[in-house]
Amino acid sequence: MSLSPVARIRRFNRAVTTETGALDQSFLGRGRPLGAARVLNAIGPEGRAVSEVRDFLDLDTGLMSRLLRGLEEEGLIAVSEDPEDKRRRHAALTPAGLSEYEAYEALSDTRAQALLDRHPHPEQLLAAMDLIASALGRDRIEVLEMDPDSAMAQDAMQSYYSELAVRFSMGFDPAKAARLDASDMRPPRGAFLVAMADGLPSGCVGLKGTDTSKEKGGYAEIKRLWVAPSARGLGLAKRLMSEIETRAREIGITTLRLDTNSALPEAAGLYQRLGWSEIERFNDDPYPDLFFEKAM
Repeated sequence: MSLSPVARIRRFNRAVTTETGALDQSFLGRGRPLGAARVLNAIGPEGRAVSEVRDFLDLDTGLMSRLLRGLEEEGLIAVSEDPEDKRRRHAALTPAGLSEYEAYEALSDTRAQALLDRHPHPEQLLAAMDLIASALGRDRIEVLEMDPDSAMAQDAMQSYYSELAVRFSMGFDPAKAARLDASDMRPPRGAFLVAMADGLPSGCVGLKGTDTSKEKGGYAEIKRLWVAPSARGLGLAKRLMSEIETRAREIGITTLRLDTNSALPEAAGLYQRLGWSEIERFNDDPYPDLFFEKAM
């Protein structure tokens, strides 16, 4: 008799509970349970508003207060009024708290590496973990504007390039594609958005400014739309497109264009559903063979 879907999920939950030490009174041997350790981690070296920590960890007010009080009594954190808003409280690590934070980071990294080392197919394991993390954290994915040369933006674009290299029959070399200057994706000419899921990039999209004057028939381009495989099916591509189109309207752009390749039918289908019209080729980039336009 095969296990039912519910039984399989419950088996998974039990395995995660055991592996993460959720029931340990001394998580990773540091003398406090997982809940307190997670709060310490969420505050981090830079400090954070108490309300942000509570929302990030999805804790009720009472439990959050008890965990903060315990960490304060240990001398690991200091809670004070936010200097910019007296109604808010701000939590910061003390020197002792920073030492505990760093100890947890080192132990957690070691434990994670040990799990990978003992699995015969670590890449498959990581892919499964990414899929589950995206499904569980879909409501907490943030879309943030970033400099296109920032580390997170570059990580997202490199993942995009790597996927194109696999899916295109001719491979993909960004050096051979149409030139894309980072300055064209910075305000006031353009923008670059990255979807962040618990500190890691799960998607991106860029707005490349051009000569947008109506007199010259100018336009701007949507570039580098990518969603991590683990986050697909969650509506993230549509969300990224909606937000980058909003940025375009705010800048005053009236016409948008983009290109894609027929090896990416899901991309072409998305653009058509979002009201984009197919047009003739408008550039000499060797990779795309489909071209779209949309009036703002």
